[in-house]
Amino acid sequence: MDKSARIHELAKLLNEASRAYYAEDTEIMSNFEYDRLYDELVALEKETGIVLANSPTQSVGYESVDELPREVHAKPMLSLDKTKDREALRSWLNGQVGLLSWKLDGLTVVLTYEDGRLSKAVTRGNGEVGEVITANAKCFVNLPMSIPYKGTLILRGEAVIGYSDFERINESISSADAKYKNPRNLCSGSVRQLNSKITAQRHVRFYAFSLVEAQGAGIEDTRNAQFEFLKKMGFEVVEYYPVTEDDILDRIEYFEKRIEKNDIPSDGLVLSYNDLVYSASLGRTAKFPKDSIAFKWADETGTTTLTGIEWSPSRTGLINPVALFKPVELEGTTVSRASVHNLSMIESLQLGIGDTITVYKANMIIPQIAENLTRSGNLEIPERCPACLGPVSIMNDNGTKTLVCTNKDCSAKKIKSFTHFVSRDAMQIDGMSEATLEKFIAKGMIREYADIYKLDRYRDEIVSMDGFGRKSYDNLMESIVKSRTTDCVRVLYSLGILNVGLSNAKVLCRHFDYDLDGIRSADVDTLSAIDGIGDVIAKNIVSFFGDEKNSRIVDDLTQCLDIRKPEKTAYAAGLEGMTFVITGSLEHYSNRNELKDIIENMGGKVAGSVSSNTTCLINNDAASASSKNQKAKQLGIRIITEDEFISEYLGS
Repeated sequence: MDKSARIHELAKLLNEASRAYYAEDTEIMSNFEYDRLYDELVALEKETGIVLANSPTQSVGYESVDELPREVHAKPMLSLDKTKDREALRSWLNGQVGLLSWKLDGLTVVLTYEDGRLSKAVTRGNGEVGEVITANAKCFVNLPMSIPYKGTLILRGEAVIGYSDFERINESISSADAKYKNPRNLCSGSVRQLNSKITAQRHVRFYAFSLVEAQGAGIEDTRNAQFEFLKKMGFEVVEYYPVTEDDILDRIEYFEKRIEKNDIPSDGLVLSYNDLVYSASLGRTAKFPKDSIAFKWADETGTTTLTGIEWSPSRTGLINPVALFKPVELEGTTVSRASVHNLSMIESLQLGIGDTITVYKANMIIPQIAENLTRSGNLEIPERCPACLGPVSIMNDNGTKTLVCTNKDCSAKKIKSFTHFVSRDAMQIDGMSEATLEKFIAKGMIREYADIYKLDRYRDEIVSMDGFGRKSYDNLMESIVKSRTTDCVRVLYSLGILNVGLSNAKVLCRHFDYDLDGIRSADVDTLSAIDGIGDVIAKNIVSFFGDEKNSRIVDDLTQCLDIRKPEKTAYAAGLEGMTFVITGSLEHYSNRNELKDIIENMGGKVAGSVSSNTTCLINNDAASASSKNQKAKQLGIRIITEDEFISEYLGS
């Protein structure tokens, strides 16, 4: 390929990557790969003199999306020239004093204050035109809504979401493929929401890094003075330090040591001249200002061998590829796996088993593949989903290829049903979290409920999984064994039949004397005649057990369980037709659920609120002014203590 053709190819590749990163909040190549290709393009343009109109070296960022109002910036927001050479950074100072600060990895925002109040907030966008996000900016947790300075104040800064909040938000998202890839993507989506309420929930913070305008504020002509002024106005500013050629290398080392402990995402440092008059005299190039430069960490890379691809299916059907490689030491830790995101990235890297690859930690934290040195491209794309063995298809969404399971009954898509099955009121398998279930399902270890009781077949593989060990495995197996001995209520409730909650499961089991087969074989008329069940629930039950696949799944499950009936008592039906409400603290029972179980096992009901149908309100504090006590007195309902309940209704 000649140099002109290579320039065309590089411009296309880099523009596609920029579109995905800036406009769509996705990634089709790693930052390492982008930087490598960008540097190659710069060198070719310099060598040949060919610069295309759409070259990323001539543009800043990408076009902003259209969902929000757009506005032209009064002053263009240029990107910074960059280097990874520490000595080059020291030489760049050229005898001047500089300010060295974090280069935060979020979304750049320009704020305008009028008469001491925030009047406008605009994203950087493509550097010329940004999006107006004023309502969302007012939800940034650390941003002052009013400041002492009453003139026009314009400043720039970075909106960011910390790693701790990033992890918290991702933990609340049940779908694996819906989870955000990194804090920068999460922040970008949060800041550009149409509903500011969502922004407020994301805990976005703002760190100022530049004062654009504050006429008449009496600030001396140094960046240090500008930072001090902004701090006095109530803004948090990026961490910064004055540096000279003598101490800049030590200060870089200080920042480097802070990275892993720093909760705020950063992708490098920024060095600016402190003297603003000197800075202004330097002017700018077509793309970069000359008074500041970005320093990007020279990523520590390691060379290793690709040993496999783990195809991880998720509940929406996406099957995500994860690269497995021989362990390698990076930034003080051992890594052996890295997300490859999608099929497009696999194709871009031309991955194949046995290939020699280089890996690094993006921003010194997230493992990524940097390059594939052998590029065999022999990787086989699976034709079956590893979770359900169903057929898969390749989807192409705006140029990004993904692998998708097409089986609507895929076990990975039914993660919620498995999570319900192991929950406290169902089979109560401690240690079987949703994340753990997802791992087992993705590896094909669990396809139906009964498989949970056969996990000991995979002992060696489970012990070697990330987040597991012999102790974790033993604890999980102990919990699974314990759950085998159970009762009809737990089993019925665990199946997740529509509208059959815990209360209805108890009603059904009591009616059929805790005989699960009796419930399975009952018809609609029999079930609907039970008090509290009705026609709709009856049809749901009959439909569920009438399904051949469901019936087989239940058969397989019950073969793994020891389902026992509750012991009969002298007062087994002594509360038939009675309704109780429980409130306040208890003395004889560990919690309300324990007392509730006793009442329901005796044929009674427990309601959440007092009504004319209530038999008694159980409250050890009869003189309390609580709303339930007041309601009971108003309706003439008896208020009794635990002791009175035990004496009158349990006969002891």
